[in-house]
Amino acid sequence: MIGIAPLLLPMLAAATIPSSPDLGKAEGHCRANEAGPAILLAIEGLKDRKGLLRAEVYPSNDQDFLADDNVLIMQSKVFRRVEEPVPPTGTPILCIRIPGPGAYSLSILHDRDANRKFSLSSDGIGFPGNPALGLSQPKAASTRLIAGNGLTHATIVMNYRHGLFGFGPLPKTETRP
Repeated sequence: MIGIAPLLLPMLAAATIPSSPDLGKAEGHCRANEAGPAILLAIEGLKDRKGLLRAEVYPSNDQDFLADDNVLIMQSKVFRRVEEPVPPTGTPILCIRIPGPGAYSLSILHDRDANRKFSLSSDGIGFPGNPALGLSQPKAASTRLIAGNGLTHATIVMNYRHGLFGFGPLPKTETRP
């Protein structure tokens, strides 16, 4: 008699979601005239007007915050992503859909060379609440945003590397329009 494991392996392999920078985008994309629930993010303190802005929504707990998107999706956990080119002028506004009201942790990446990889030496990152950033990722609680049924507004201040060990918002004189 054949065991059940060999029969399940092809089905499990077929269920695996291939890794892609597009994971979570269909679920996170806002559509015209939708009332919510969604989060509108105003992005401040950009270093320049190059590259892409990427917003990601995670469950607001330390285990899942900034976890691999494939793992979160395979475990049916919240993961949403939107990605837009940095606009040439004005305050960038990103809209990201969420499954419902509640607590979420968010990250915003300024991918200055649009390579879809974070580089500590050149890219910027921001979180709700603008927690102090050290050598490790912030705790989920410090990046938590409470969203309602409609549109929830938040302002994110971007952080960039300063000198050898500094990482934080740019001084006002360094922020470029």
